Amino acid sequence: MLRRSLILGAGGALGLPLLARAQGAGTVNVLYAGSLVNVMERGIGPAFGRATGASFQGFAGGSNALANQIKGALRRGDVFISATPKVNDSLTGPANGDWVRWYVTFAQSPLVIGYDPASRFAAALKTRPWYEVLQQPGIRIGRTDPKMDPKGALTEQLLDRAEQVYKLPGLNRKVLGEPQNPDQVHPEQNLVGRLQSGQIDVGFFYSTETTDLHIAAIPLPPEVAQSAHYTATVLRDAPDPAGAAGFVAFLLGSEGRRVMHEHGLDVVAPTVSGDAAAVPPPVRAALAGGR
Repeated sequence: MLRRSLILGAGGALGLPLLARAQGAGTVNVLYAGSLVNVMERGIGPAFGRATGASFQGFAGGSNALANQIKGALRRGDVFISATPKVNDSLTGPANGDWVRWYVTFAQSPLVIGYDPASRFAAALKTRPWYEVLQQPGIRIGRTDPKMDPKGALTEQLLDRAEQVYKLPGLNRKVLGEPQNPDQVHPEQNLVGRLQSGQIDVGFFYSTETTDLHIAAIPLPPEVAQSAHYTATVLRDAPDPAGAAGFVAFLLGSEGRRVMHEHGLDVVAPTVSGDAAAVPPPVRAALAGGR
């Protein structure tokens, strides 16, 4: 069996554990929210490999969809990263397979409206209220499935909140149509590409996506703003539990936090939910250093 070790020490500016270089060529399988594709594949994954010698293998998807696949034993992984703490509840407890016993909330990212600068609606988005522009005839809007992805659910919540704050009854349906509107709903991992290729005029994204990929975006005012809150855990029956614990510890450590910040994530003080006694020692050490 591949053995990995953690050297506890100064761990850089934040005093978190340093990861020792792994012996062998182990692979840590990480199932993560699709909004983190660039962060994970170009940032965290390569940095983790350089620090440990282990390999990162990621699979992106809507958080709810991934949770359903985990629960149904359709997809197996070592680490699960969700865009909302609530998704973990569907994997917690004996009735849900006890896949998740604990999780750490480690970052957040507000919802924004990304747009194509070449769109005929781009100028209006800079000068008029966003909710007026999104009701214009012919505008092509992209979003994710509210049942399968937290970003889609937050989009619904944003429009519901805007109805109340701006006293605009029916705004949600005028902008989004039905919850699973096939003209708007696309897989999370495909939404950025649709905007960049001009297939849609605007889309609902997290700020980490628009910042990281240099997508033009309109921030949403605090009275209606919604945010993703990212969590990480080691799954029950992980093929490589030691590697999984090392990955989460790296994510929470000084280098992981630096990489996430560079990719536009708002790194927050990590907090544990669930059975704290089940948190692996390397993750506990990282948590102690990050507080």
